[in-house]
Amino acid sequence: MSLTPLRIPKGPKAMIQAPPAQRRSSSPHKIPSKASGGVPNPTPQYMAQANLSPERLPQPRRILIIMDLNGTLLYRPNKRRPFNFVERPHAKTFMKYCLDAFYVAIWSSARPENVNKMVEQLLTPEQREQVLVVWGRDSFGLSEGDYNAKVQVYKRLTTVWTDPRVRAAYPQAHKGGLWNQSNTILVDDSLEKGRSEPFNTLTLPEFSGLSTEMPNVLPQVHDYLNELAYQADISRFVRQSPFKLDPVYVLPEDAA
Repeated sequence: MSLTPLRIPKGPKAMIQAPPAQRRSSSPHKIPSKASGGVPNPTPQYMAQANLSPERLPQPRRILIIMDLNGTLLYRPNKRRPFNFVERPHAKTFMKYCLDAFYVAIWSSARPENVNKMVEQLLTPEQREQVLVVWGRDSFGLSEGDYNAKVQVYKRLTTVWTDPRVRAAYPQAHKGGLWNQSNTILVDDSLEKGRSEPFNTLTLPEFSGLSTEMPNVLPQVHDYLNELAYQADISRFVRQSPFKLDPVYVLPEDAA
């Protein structure tokens, strides 16, 4: 397996600055009820494994990427036009690369109809077939009240790891191999959503569709994912070397 530099088409679409009144609400999320699973914490076993020393493999491998959508790859500037999304710079190129190089699952806290529209904008029908699962708000095990309220949701990675289609995609599944904290990364704009597996979460700044935001966030995520593919245990590496943005980062082709 070879990992290639991210090639970005020239002249990406300019971002659209949303009016302040349309920005995402800053009111705090409510704590989920016990019926929805409450607030998770990492297990002692998880922490013990993550606290060991990282080890770099001689060759990269295809890891599992669990991808968020709204705030990570897209932004919805106006709730009155719920299917009108602004893409983060390089979003389509980034997703194409992830699908070519890794295994990808999509998990968003948005309602299923919004998730489907976001995926339709980002991916071709053929690319969507490559995605292991596409999950929305109905995949969090929320109570009816929490589903319709502004509650904090948690992406328990064990939910993904135990899904039959995801399990079957593991390269050594026929030999008992499993997805786990050693080979999975959640890409999200909220560290709190990854609370149950904090060192398997790559947190990037929330995308709000503003022209003043850093344009080359996803190319830096691309580079970090390439390094994770060389890690024997992703949770150990992320604990020691979490993802950080370089404010003066330039694409290699722009630096030439």
